[in-house]
Amino acid sequence: LLMGGVWMSRLLKNNLMDDVFNTENESFMQETRLMENEYSVNLPTRFYYKKRWNKGWINVVNPFRASMVLGTPGSGKSYAIVNNYIKQQIEKGFAMYIYDYKFPDLSEIAYNHLLHHLDAYKVKPQFYVINFDDPRKSHRCNPINPNFMTDISDAYESAYTIMLNLNRSWIQKQGDFFVESPIILLAAIIWFLKIYENGKYCTFPHAIEFLNRPYAQIFPILTSYDELANYLSPFMDAWEGGAQDQLQGQIASAKIPLSRMISPALYWVMTGDDFSLDINNPNEPKILVVGNNPDRQNIYSAALGLYNSRIVKLINKKKQLKSSVIIDELPTIYFRGLDNLIATARSNKVAVCLGFQDFSQLTRDYGDKESKVIQNTVGNVLSGQVVGETAKTLSERFGKVLQQRQSMTINRNDKSTSISTQMDSLIPASKISNLTQGMFVGAVSDNFDERIDQKIFHAEIVVDSAKVSAEMKAYQPIPVIVDFKNKVGSDNLKETIEANYRKVKQEILSLVDSEIQKIKNDPMLSNLIKG
Repeated sequence: LLMGGVWMSRLLKNNLMDDVFNTENESFMQETRLMENEYSVNLPTRFYYKKRWNKGWINVVNPFRASMVLGTPGSGKSYAIVNNYIKQQIEKGFAMYIYDYKFPDLSEIAYNHLLHHLDAYKVKPQFYVINFDDPRKSHRCNPINPNFMTDISDAYESAYTIMLNLNRSWIQKQGDFFVESPIILLAAIIWFLKIYENGKYCTFPHAIEFLNRPYAQIFPILTSYDELANYLSPFMDAWEGGAQDQLQGQIASAKIPLSRMISPALYWVMTGDDFSLDINNPNEPKILVVGNNPDRQNIYSAALGLYNSRIVKLINKKKQLKSSVIIDELPTIYFRGLDNLIATARSNKVAVCLGFQDFSQLTRDYGDKESKVIQNTVGNVLSGQVVGETAKTLSERFGKVLQQRQSMTINRNDKSTSISTQMDSLIPASKISNLTQGMFVGAVSDNFDERIDQKIFHAEIVVDSAKVSAEMKAYQPIPVIVDFKNKVGSDNLKETIEANYRKVKQEILSLVDSEIQKIKNDPMLSNLIKG
């Protein structure tokens, strides 16, 4: 018994069991300097190193190399990071586009923060809202404004975005006949509306209504325009060859999903022109928020995706104001051209911040190829708790460091201790899978003239909860934009948007009747009318 006690005392003296989770080995020095510039986003942190908690900073000194914020629901990614991106970039005078999945969570933050920091802008920015749920609190904007379409490829991009948002399974089947056919048909309709009478009816609701006319009217009208005849030749070959079933299948592939978007409120918002989508125009800077609704995301995402794709085209240009694109819950919307925006936006001062739960979610909704491009081109990664393959991928991204290993051998007469070193994960996947709420891991990118030696971090992001709560209590709700009152002061919202809905339908009926009559009266075109 006495000998057993001696052996045990030898073991205890060496403290081998003091760090069962290898916390000391896996802690490391992190950035303690605040590195601020005119574009940076800076987040205060607390990190554990050498048996004590230290103050540090996550310095996103180059947000134009794009940022992705990952984390399971409840990990704190919006509260600790996305909200700070919005606030700090408004304080530094950025034009902004914000996709607000749970409207008005992010929108109210942006609106109220802008009210207190208008002096950050040389030209006072305007705050705009797109909200299909409540037309009273929504501006109107035509995402396919003819003034911003210069080529039929612009119409194709718009049609592509709409159809892939409505049919997410098509993302994996791009190039297939029954995927391309409805996209080409819708693109032709959009371009026809662009060239017809200088684009007076070039809106998405008018395109839906035109598509819902009988194909015996659609094809003669479209093919009577030389620039669309070749574009639609596969459809015309099927029609003239008597392949009516095939033709109806192609048209139905476009009609059926688009019919889900026939809504007076959606028609109201998308047929107006309160503002243009060039949000980073130095002479007219804008903060634009677009609100989705989780209960109606399948319908709204297609329309909002159209705003996304047009904005990407318009803002990714030189000699514009610095701007920010913040997309929280990215997989809920198909963002056409996102990979290209990340790759090219740096030189045009466009900062992209993407929030989502994990890489598997991104792969499911964007396809493996596009998901990989997004993962590998983003320069700043910030992650709360994630599990599985995402945790392993991040752990590999953070790399390995030299860690000490200690072992002990005890026998009757003596004990021996050996210390060795080996390369092991700096932040193991198991640690990432068990992060506490508010704890984040990640890596930031630096600049030539602003070197960050410790790019990797594993820390708690410090948020002054009392200050944030006080701010939120003082927030003003987003104001009513359109009153919808008639002359006697009664609410006429329903009547107004219903009247606009009927007006769109009537304008397309009149257009079709006029064009068909013109074709019948033209000897060169009358052969297009069948039967």
